[in-house]
Amino acid sequence: MSYMKEPKGSKYDRDPSASSPLSAAISAQDRDTLAMVASALKDRRMRLAFQPVVYAADPTLIGFFEGFIRLLNLRDQVIPARDFMAAVEQRQLGREIDCAALQLGLMTMQRNPQIRVSINMSARSVGYRPWLEILTRALAETPRLGASLILEINEDSALQVPDVLKPFMAEMREKGIVFALDDFGAGMTSLKLLREMDFEIAKIDGSLVKNVDRLQDAKSAARAAIAMAQELGMYVVAEAVETEGEANWLREAGVGCLQGYLFGPPTVTPDFRAFRHGRPNFGG
Repeated sequence: MSYMKEPKGSKYDRDPSASSPLSAAISAQDRDTLAMVASALKDRRMRLAFQPVVYAADPTLIGFFEGFIRLLNLRDQVIPARDFMAAVEQRQLGREIDCAALQLGLMTMQRNPQIRVSINMSARSVGYRPWLEILTRALAETPRLGASLILEINEDSALQVPDVLKPFMAEMREKGIVFALDDFGAGMTSLKLLREMDFEIAKIDGSLVKNVDRLQDAKSAARAAIAMAQELGMYVVAEAVETEGEANWLREAGVGCLQGYLFGPPTVTPDFRAFRHGRPNFGG
């Protein structure tokens, strides 16, 4: 799951009296959306939707599931993440969404001890006491959860506060948790920082996967990202795989796991019985 940064000088930083009618309308819409999100969190109208991440060599085998937060309005309809993620990124609500996703993911793992799950987080989570308390309490109560938990961090977020993340990652690794770098290859990458943080998994961004079997530019970009990840010692997962052609190309290029609608959409009613005990070799 990608988090979008709010641009500097955004509408939230301007004097409302100086806003254009369009800006005022957009602000009003955002306020309504934020209120709806806050209400969903308060009343716990939320779910995790799980999408399988399969082995490239044998897509019938599931390596792990990624959990995506789903917030519901008063009619139990999903509030599209694209409608609120940009607005909540730098707000308290963003931290509360991270807490909700982590708590739901850990509860699912406690009920289904055979599965392995990845949960999205951002750098802001590390310094947020309620989020840390949810994680540390669950690990204290059920230590085995660590070996089955993957924490996914957006590349842009990870590179903003490496000094905060590095000691946290080192501490959590001792409990068996592994870390995935989400949206790998989508932005400006600091090889030095990535080498120091030592992520176990690189999730190749979906923008590099689309039409990778047909377009030369896509092939070149994907090859470069895969090579960079492998050079850094990361296990490679490709996101947003939608066609057999893409899957075949990625498999031949050395990708270890595949994720996308070709293998199943995120669902709030996953069949965890389909999980096999074989695991990708990225730790845990």
